Amino acid sequence: MLNLESEPQATSQALIPLIGLSREELEAELKAIGEPAFRARQLWHWIYHRGTRDFQSMTSLAKSFRASLAERYTLDRPVPSSDLKSVDGTRKWLLRLKDGNEVETVHIPEEDRGTLCVSSQVGCTLTCRFCHTGTQRLVRNLDAGEIVGQLMLARDGLDDWQTGQKSAEGEDNRKISNIVMMGMGEPLYNFDNVAKALKIAMDHEGLSLSRRRITLSTSGVVPMIQRCGAEIGVNLAISLHAVRDDLRDELVPLNKKYPIKELLDACRTYPGAHNARRITFEYVMLKGINDSPAEALELVRLLKGIPAKVNLIPFNPWPGAPYECSSDAAIQKFSDIVFQAGYSSPVRTPRGRDIFAACGQLKSASEKLKRSARDAIAAKELEAAAAEV
Repeated sequence: MLNLESEPQATSQALIPLIGLSREELEAELKAIGEPAFRARQLWHWIYHRGTRDFQSMTSLAKSFRASLAERYTLDRPVPSSDLKSVDGTRKWLLRLKDGNEVETVHIPEEDRGTLCVSSQVGCTLTCRFCHTGTQRLVRNLDAGEIVGQLMLARDGLDDWQTGQKSAEGEDNRKISNIVMMGMGEPLYNFDNVAKALKIAMDHEGLSLSRRRITLSTSGVVPMIQRCGAEIGVNLAISLHAVRDDLRDELVPLNKKYPIKELLDACRTYPGAHNARRITFEYVMLKGINDSPAEALELVRLLKGIPAKVNLIPFNPWPGAPYECSSDAAIQKFSDIVFQAGYSSPVRTPRGRDIFAACGQLKSASEKLKRSARDAIAAKELEAAAAEV
């Protein structure tokens, strides 16, 4: 296992972070210290292709240049406060940011891929009732470096920087082959930073992830959907979860601002959507709430004319959750109806439930609380723990 905290953090406050800068910004930084533009390409290769964590290891660069870089800049990633591994192989990092806030990042290994679930905000601006993250108020947006830094930290932890053998399709067999912007936060409410980070991730001379292997999930920020397709061009996933506005208003309160019809109209004109690149509609299965055959039929009607697939998500419980998961029989019947109408409707296998890493379970401790309130909560938790011993 790599030492993820090998680079000192204490001296980094006065240094300028390079992770998260665009190519143009990196060139401008180097130009400001008298270096030619081609140095930016060399540095980009070391940072994003090789994953180098310190300037002294960049052996193709002159020693004097490396020393100059170390005096001015830092390559810090977020620091893992905890690193948990599920019995099913899912891995969750709680990452501490430079201001002490925390976010969660999850790696889900499968036979044919490895998917990294990336956060875009500390907390969330939305209050979806079935989602644990939604119970945590928004603290702030992540910057581009903190977003792309999650991918880099995960590659560090999984020893995933060196390319493996090529697959039958000619692609690298990496442990992280796919990214989903489905972690903490609503990515379209942090669009500029998310777009900047994903463009860095897709750069062919660096992290080199194909846009067809990146999916952005939104609860339905309708005005930003077209911009997402035009400027980033990644796959789109919609957190739908209901087929009636009255119910979706309750489950996904953003629906009061952008109702189902407006949301689906935006999906119909999403740039690049076609039968070979369908929009995913996520639908969490809640017992007695949204899981009837009639609702499955209505979902089929709503999706008419959209190149779509449906991802049915068994509800993942969390402490205090107001819902229960639908029965296996109800989920299968719902899936069969959607499938028979011509839409792919797989049932997502819950992953990482034992470490609260499953869909809808992510939540960090970075709340908008005064220090005294945090200390009081910590004291109560210690007392409760001591009473159980």
